[in-house]
Amino acid sequence: MARPRQTIVSLEDTPYYHCCSRVVRKAFLCGIDKSTGENFEHRREWVDSRILELATIFAIDICAYAVMSNHLHVVIKVDADKAKKWSDEEVLIQWHKGFKGTLLTHKYLKEEDLNQFELQTVNECITEYRKRLIDISWFMRSLSEPIARMANKEDKCTGRFWEGRFKSQALLDEAAVLACMAYVDLNPVRAKMAATPETSDYTSIQRRINSAMKGEQPPELLPFVGNERLNMPNGLMFSVKDYIVLVEDTGRIIREDKHGAISSSSQDILNRLNIPADNWLKITTEFGALFKGAVGALPALTEYCEHLDRKRRQGAANCQRWLCA
Repeated sequence: MARPRQTIVSLEDTPYYHCCSRVVRKAFLCGIDKSTGENFEHRREWVDSRILELATIFAIDICAYAVMSNHLHVVIKVDADKAKKWSDEEVLIQWHKGFKGTLLTHKYLKEEDLNQFELQTVNECITEYRKRLIDISWFMRSLSEPIARMANKEDKCTGRFWEGRFKSQALLDEAAVLACMAYVDLNPVRAKMAATPETSDYTSIQRRINSAMKGEQPPELLPFVGNERLNMPNGLMFSVKDYIVLVEDTGRIIREDKHGAISSSSQDILNRLNIPADNWLKITTEFGALFKGAVGALPALTEYCEHLDRKRRQGAANCQRWLCA
């Protein structure tokens, strides 16, 4: 039985989540439908653009994403502190970037005169918008609904385009986050849609590689900021170069027609994560099958379950087997 979203998301334990949405009916999100010969490849651009657009609206950062033929993956980080620091005006500005708002919220931003009752109504809207801007369900809903409308219009039909619920799982530590990111980034390589990560269109790894070639990091994605230190900026605690090399090494190994091995720099990352190389390859090829719920070391998983009043640690055996050396 599906669990209510509030029994899955615990920002107290982690801001990182892996989300996945699939299409329904005999429909292709992207690519070519072999049964009809129709090409829907252009829809990948719709999803790619929408993911990056929402990152400029919500207080949610994009760590990794991949747009596949009939589903999409996205790894996100919820930045609740950012939303708390936004002024009331900033909350409304962010909300209006992607949503209509109300007549009163627009009047408020234009500094038009409002009576006490109208101000109270605006304040209630601000409180609600601030919550929604860190809400994973609102993020995924805002991603899927416009795509569904455009696809239904193109297909000249009505009804559901996506499954009723998207899958989400908490990533409780840096090992789970990095493993899930690599799993998502390597989706096209595993599916043989691309030969290498740099040729994997509409993925975060391709964006990171293209930016790295210019000595930059893509502004649309959560950056890699190196090792933990004082005044730590918001980002992933690894080197972007090391991550790209790790993904490329892993991609070469999982492709049957490629020869590859874990390099010394990649092995250093795995040592830091306390994950043996064989376990890493298993996780990055079968992450979705191995982990159905929250992912992380047993102490983190135990705390997560306690905070959500869950009596059973779903997936504890696999977390212990594959994430602990």
